[in-house]
Amino acid sequence: MKLHSSLLLAVLAACRTSAPSVEPNPEPGPPVTRADPQPTESPQPSAAVDPEHPQTPVPPFPYLVEEVTYTNPTSGLTLAGTLTIPEAAGPHPAVLLISGSGAQDRDSTLLGHRPFAVIADDLTRRDIAVLRVDDRGVGGSERGPAGVTSEDFATDVEAGVAYLRTRAEIDPGRVALVGHSEGGMIAPMVAAKDPKLAGIVLLAGPGVPGKQLLVSQARALLQAKGMPEGMVEAAVEQQEQTMTAVDEAETVEQAREGVLDVVGDNEMTRKAVEAQIIPWTLYFVKHDPAPTLERVQCPVLALGGTLDTQVVASENLPAIESALRKGGNEDVTIQTLEGLNHLFQPAQTGDPDEYQGSKVTFDEASLELIGDWLSARLLEG
Repeated sequence: MKLHSSLLLAVLAACRTSAPSVEPNPEPGPPVTRADPQPTESPQPSAAVDPEHPQTPVPPFPYLVEEVTYTNPTSGLTLAGTLTIPEAAGPHPAVLLISGSGAQDRDSTLLGHRPFAVIADDLTRRDIAVLRVDDRGVGGSERGPAGVTSEDFATDVEAGVAYLRTRAEIDPGRVALVGHSEGGMIAPMVAAKDPKLAGIVLLAGPGVPGKQLLVSQARALLQAKGMPEGMVEAAVEQQEQTMTAVDEAETVEQAREGVLDVVGDNEMTRKAVEAQIIPWTLYFVKHDPAPTLERVQCPVLALGGTLDTQVVASENLPAIESALRKGGNEDVTIQTLEGLNHLFQPAQTGDPDEYQGSKVTFDEASLELIGDWLSARLLEG
């Protein structure tokens, strides 16, 4: 069964792992990639509760809020963020939040939701300082060159950790990472090189190779949309062909030509493929998280929702646990959360079209789970 090229390209566009924007067309549109972000201003909390997003924190806050900048010595780029610090005397433990793929502000703002602001508020009220940072080219962070990959973003995280350790209010031995989606792939990359980290939390993080993840993602997304099974299988088969073409390519240009051989070469498809197949894509498709996870020795909490259609929990969580155990890590907590989507919202199908309509920014029970786990290792350990 041959799949229409426009549908296949919609599936190919879903190769990002962070949440897509909601478009009038129910099929996912082309991604905004981290390699070419669009600058935005980091939104500030209003003075009144938003009834559509009631979890969004509003002032006054029972903690200190500081706008900060620091330099990534590897790239030379200036990064900007918000550091929230408990008012009690320090030094305090600290957490650095790592966003998923796509250019995002420090609050990981999406469709009116600000999940990183919610997480930061919850943790800081628990006496844990939190640093959340604008991605490259967003808000106050410098853009830098195109053609970057997750490895480049890992150096941004390393710079953030180093900055936290310079602050007198922060205990340099009690710094942890919380990464969502691609951020859940980057956190182990940093932890594998930094034995001083006190722990990492992986929220919908990848555990299988990118090629495998994106094929499973295509099936889950289309099934959530209620597409007939025959069309789903045809789409998945061709998604696998496109991912194989990318996986086997040595260069971006080879990957693009290989994908065009699958989807058909015309003006529309060529423009779409050129936008979607970039160095970041090539790296992500080829990347296998397992060897990195095997080198992580700090405590790890990995969570995923049963209705996550972007990083399928039933496939990725067991792979994360297997790799960590293989490497000898003895402090590993893996938990599947019933009925939650990729953004950790209660959901009906997991279709990304549901993200905007939810009044829940981040499931309260999941917030408590994360907070309790971090408190046990950063405050009580």
